[in-house]
Amino acid sequence: MPRSSWKGYLKLSLVSCAVALYNASSSSERVSFNTLNRKTGNRLKQNMVDSVSGEPVDTADRVKGYQVAKGQYVMVEDTDLEALKIESTRMIEIETFVPQAEVDQIYLDSPYYLAPDDKVAEEAFAVIRDAMSRKKVVGIGRVVLNRRERMLMLEPRHNGMLATTLRYPYEVRQDAEYFADISEVKLPAEMLDIAQEIIGRKSGHFEPDKFADRYEEAVVSMLRAKQAGQTFAVPEAAAPANVVNIMDALRRSLEAEGTDAGAIRRPRAPSKKPAEAPAAAAETRKPKARKAAR
Repeated sequence: MPRSSWKGYLKLSLVSCAVALYNASSSSERVSFNTLNRKTGNRLKQNMVDSVSGEPVDTADRVKGYQVAKGQYVMVEDTDLEALKIESTRMIEIETFVPQAEVDQIYLDSPYYLAPDDKVAEEAFAVIRDAMSRKKVVGIGRVVLNRRERMLMLEPRHNGMLATTLRYPYEVRQDAEYFADISEVKLPAEMLDIAQEIIGRKSGHFEPDKFADRYEEAVVSMLRAKQAGQTFAVPEAAAPANVVNIMDALRRSLEAEGTDAGAIRRPRAPSKKPAEAPAAAAETRKPKARKAAR
């Protein structure tokens, strides 16, 4: 069983159960580098020194500090932080439930798996999980991770739950300052038709197993080549330029996808039969005059 990053209780009103949080993502498989002395090839070690005296400081003499004025700090011991055991330190209490579609994705941060911590907890855990699933909502709660309280979104996932930490509003930059200067563009209908056709031909299903980290692969190939005393280079792709004639680029793109742009036709709106003028309609309904008898 993987090692949990947090253990505590999940609580909904008066129902609670023991749970454990597990990291749902990992960066341990990435290539990492050490810093070396170019002349000797030896690995370098970081050394903490006093900013005034320049003398090295032992680990036992290092303490956290919060700057209250220039050059003035309040010392904070680990025991001071450990004493701040607020309620969410050992409990995830679900405060509210919301439709998942209402959660703006920009607030989503780090994913975790939430599971019962023992057999006794499984029934209560299942009640909370399945009730959320039936109501089609996600739960919002709080938890303390790494000495910091985080908002948490809980959603059913198979037999367990996916718990995603949420960013606070002050951590999120509003999009208005980035999008405000983008002009409204009225696009020709034909241009959108072709673009939609290209999207349709490139549409598929979400298959993360097919994701490949090409940069990581290039780094590994480079390291293997250097280890073998060989040279390694990746051909540099030409940088794309801004397209001047968008319609022409779209048509050529569609042809590359195997369709003639001229074959795309917008469906015509059904033609409406012109209404008869009142006088003409009356004339139509007027009975024909009978021929005089001979």
